[in-house]
Amino acid sequence: MGGDSARGRPRDPRIDGLVLAATRDLLAQRGFAETTIQAVARQTGVGASTIYRRWPSRIELIESAVFPGLGVLDIAPTGDVRADLRRFVVAYRELFESPAARAGVPGLLAAYQAEPERHGTLVARVGQDVRPAFQATLAAAAPGTVDPAVDPDTVMDVLIGAAVYDAFIRPFTGRAAGAAADRAAQDDRVCDLLMRALRPDDGDRAPAG
Repeated sequence: MGGDSARGRPRDPRIDGLVLAATRDLLAQRGFAETTIQAVARQTGVGASTIYRRWPSRIELIESAVFPGLGVLDIAPTGDVRADLRRFVVAYRELFESPAARAGVPGLLAAYQAEPERHGTLVARVGQDVRPAFQATLAAAAPGTVDPAVDPDTVMDVLIGAAVYDAFIRPFTGRAAGAAADRAAQDDRVCDLLMRALRPDDGDRAPAG
């Protein structure tokens, strides 16, 4: 019954940070199945009841640890649409390639299959909260750079899909990016594809039929 808030005590952000960091460490070192609230409590010395007051389930704890929320990133549009797109590409690649995400995402997806109502938080953290910033980026592009008929949500879906593929599928294709230079080159290739998708039709294409 009486948590910190019930007694009027402010929530200590240091505990949040400690718990989330330990959750990421456990995911990377021991995997999804062994990342439990009890394991986090043992590693941090924070009581399990304190953790449960903040995150009612381990799924919610893992969501918060793996996806802190891209919406808080400073990706304000500069007018250089390619440079701005690249920042989104890098942000999503770094998000999904983290050891915690590599361990956590497959487990979360399996949990959502069993309890589909749980996936709302992930939808918000991964895409929904970021879409207004992405739309603003395209809207701020120089005239003639972006086809106004292009759907920003579809372009963003492709961007996220490329990051997910890079983190979870590419390693099994024999084309895994290794060095930082390889990852940077891959980011550039994704940006090039997105820019082609955004480019206005120049009218040079042959009519269908």
